[in-house]
Amino acid sequence: MTTERFERGLAARKAVLGDAYVEANLAAADDFNREFQEVVTEFCWGFGWADETLTRRERSMINLGMIAALGRMHEWELHFRGAMTNGLTRDELRSVLHQITIYAGVPAGVECFRIARKVFAEMDASG
Repeated sequence: MTTERFERGLAARKAVLGDAYVEANLAAADDFNREFQEVVTEFCWGFGWADETLTRRERSMINLGMIAALGRMHEWELHFRGAMTNGLTRDELRSVLHQITIYAGVPAGVECFRIARKVFAEMDASG
């Protein structure tokens, strides 16, 4: 797939999630899920994330809340890392987690804080 929207989506996806992660997902695509990867890249990233009405920081904050409320913690960790790439500070991330706890529930907040601490420890250990 090489539409303009796909290319914008690919650039946005790589900018937020990292080249290595995106390339690995695309390289692992097979006949069963290749079309899905293309649709995610074109629609979610090309249509959604490439729209400049909201900043990437704002999109990251929104996504963290929605993904936490859905309980999709693998994706939440990925987007938590992306939120840091998009410039959210630890203080801002803590405040986002407080909002998640209030509106998505204490169990969601507990899990988000657990994952956040794990990610920060990994980052601190790698320098």
